[in-house]
Amino acid sequence: MATTIIWTIVIIAVLGLVLALILYFVAEKFKVEEDPRIDEVEKVMPGANCGGCGFAGCRAFADAAVKAPNLDNNFCPVGGNDVMKKVAAILGYEVKEKAPQVAVVRCNGTCENRPRTNQYDGFASCKVKAALYSGDTGCSYGCVGCGDCVQACTFGALSMDPATGLPVVDETKCTACGACTKACPKHIIELRAKGPRGMRMYVSCVNKDKGPAVKKACSAACIGCALCEKTCTHGAIVMADNNAYIDFTKCKLCRECEAVCPTGAIHGINFPKPLDKEAVKARVNERNRKAREAAAAAAAKAKEEAAAAAQVVKEEKKEDNNG
Repeated sequence: MATTIIWTIVIIAVLGLVLALILYFVAEKFKVEEDPRIDEVEKVMPGANCGGCGFAGCRAFADAAVKAPNLDNNFCPVGGNDVMKKVAAILGYEVKEKAPQVAVVRCNGTCENRPRTNQYDGFASCKVKAALYSGDTGCSYGCVGCGDCVQACTFGALSMDPATGLPVVDETKCTACGACTKACPKHIIELRAKGPRGMRMYVSCVNKDKGPAVKKACSAACIGCALCEKTCTHGAIVMADNNAYIDFTKCKLCRECEAVCPTGAIHGINFPKPLDKEAVKARVNERNRKAREAAAAAAAKAKEEAAAAAQVVKEEKKEDNNG
């Protein structure tokens, strides 16, 4: 009996050793060499694994960064420029600094501005609600208010305001990972540059319907009047699909567009002083008056020059006839 037990133990031990050797040689034969810099890059990453960089996680980002010829197409929004400088130092690359961004909710449809036309009584999900119908207000483009963006944010930067029914972004916590923008089925959340000292301008509406229909649905929506576009002297505002959009790379933060907007759809954020709309409108009107006077003077001058040229031609013909 004892002999049987001993032989069983020996056979199992030898079999285990043989299998271990086979596994070792197979692993050595088919092992994939990995660049040690991937581990180094991963260590300096924030470890959020949020996917804001476009990769599945921080290690996937590190792998892509190591294999890339440069860092132009790779950026970690959570770690920002500080982390990217460390990554560049490890890889021996140069990296361009990017302006910090923050999530912006482009919807003015508060409970006061956008009255309800029906009551939703279903599963509390923006995605489900948006798939079922246009929403419980007259605006089919605005926030549906179920808070998918809040659930998607892993940094606690979003919360629902019960008074307005809209999500609120905490700038101090937002990392611009973009999870909320992907979660919103209405695409009302956008990543925009924070701006100098946090100051920025944006149109808080994405409605593409025409003016009368928009105004009926929401009293603070963009009605596509294009006053802001005509007022902006920097070419920062464009009109598309009956909706205004401010290009933050061109905006000079003069706030003239905010002053002339008839519905209050344009918002100025974190400015140290409140906007004096009347003073700004007076400035715009004075500039427009001078522009009209200059245009009239130029037209008058062109008319005089054309008349003088015509007179010269007339006199030359008269001389030719007399000769």
